[in-house]
Amino acid sequence: MLARHCIVRVAGHFYGHKSTLGTSQRSSTRVVRGPGGAAAVRREDVLIACPDNNVTEYIFEKIGVDLHRRPEHPLGILKNAIMDYFDETYGKNAFRMFDDLHPIVSSYENFDSVLVPEDHVSRSKNDTYYVTADTVLRCHTSAHQLSLLKQGEKRFLVTGDVYRRDSIDATHFPVFHQMEGVRVFTQDEIAGSELTGEELASQELKNMLEGLARHLFGEVEMRWVDAYFPFTNPSYELEIYFNGEWLEVLGCGVMETKILNEASLVNERAWAFGLGLERLAMVLFDIPDIRLFWTDDARFLKQFKPGMFRSGGVGMQKFKSYSKYPPCYKDVSFWLPDESTFTENNLCEIVRATAGDIVEEVKLIDEFRNPKTDKVSNCFRISYRSMDRSLTDDEINELQETVRESLVEKLGVTLR
Repeated sequence: MLARHCIVRVAGHFYGHKSTLGTSQRSSTRVVRGPGGAAAVRREDVLIACPDNNVTEYIFEKIGVDLHRRPEHPLGILKNAIMDYFDETYGKNAFRMFDDLHPIVSSYENFDSVLVPEDHVSRSKNDTYYVTADTVLRCHTSAHQLSLLKQGEKRFLVTGDVYRRDSIDATHFPVFHQMEGVRVFTQDEIAGSELTGEELASQELKNMLEGLARHLFGEVEMRWVDAYFPFTNPSYELEIYFNGEWLEVLGCGVMETKILNEASLVNERAWAFGLGLERLAMVLFDIPDIRLFWTDDARFLKQFKPGMFRSGGVGMQKFKSYSKYPPCYKDVSFWLPDESTFTENNLCEIVRATAGDIVEEVKLIDEFRNPKTDKVSNCFRISYRSMDRSLTDDEINELQETVRESLVEKLGVTLR
């Protein structure tokens, strides 16, 4: 019976968004606080002239905005609600909270430390923002897992902005926010239990996360689905039946012993979970477009206040949409190069770099192969829409022409 329901993927991948935002983005420096003290992320630290660098100015401007550190922002409200649950469940400050770790990490930290295979697609420049050949903008908060374990942390939550080259639509954005949780069981805790270390970690993990789901969504139907993540085994996804649909809430599992051994935690076991704050906030607050998290429009911001979250959403105010501005559609058709390195992600990066947050969606609407020349033609429809104001024909035409020129220059396509 459950299998007949539609499932909607809403969680960020568990690898497996007092100055206004507008003012912050005009700065050339982002301050990111970490255990070693404040560290300025300068433009020259990120936009480096080297062949492996694929970070754009648009992405740099998002670094250090720290939406999750704003208690009046929906992401900050949700983060604090989850922290409250952990305080209530385990005791005040039983879990150390890290929400200001540096977003530039080594490739080793981002991939190898969490056992991502060498041939995994996430390592490609099509999916990940590389600063240098050996450093990246973190793709997931799991990049800090091993280093925190080595520092002696055994119960911790990590929240931060993460970066992935991705498609453009209402639920995808190249910068979003994750929360990661880790709990280590000592040898004595395992010995005092009637369970194996794996059984103990798995049982507590599931009980804790079911409680978190009830805390956020109320009394809902839940189910566990077996999953695969490189750094947990066994691995699971938690799904809830909410508003008539199955929603994936988060991914989790029992941490691979290889990671614990690397942190000198031999014979100990641990659980870990990860969730995407934007996707859950969109469901909890009825926010229809992921770009809204980045607006500084008072019509959005005034609807959220610190502490407004109510357990299970009972009596909690939902977001009331104010945007009635129409979209503007523009199509672009082109022949792919003979030896094409063209990808949709590369096209989306060009559109974002040109139009910023006013691009709503990029969608492939037609593709065909010419039987005589064997050339492939693509047609993409670009939807431009501002959440805050009406757009003019002149400005959209200018943006579209820049996109067309950039496609020729950077991707080697032939316009039709």
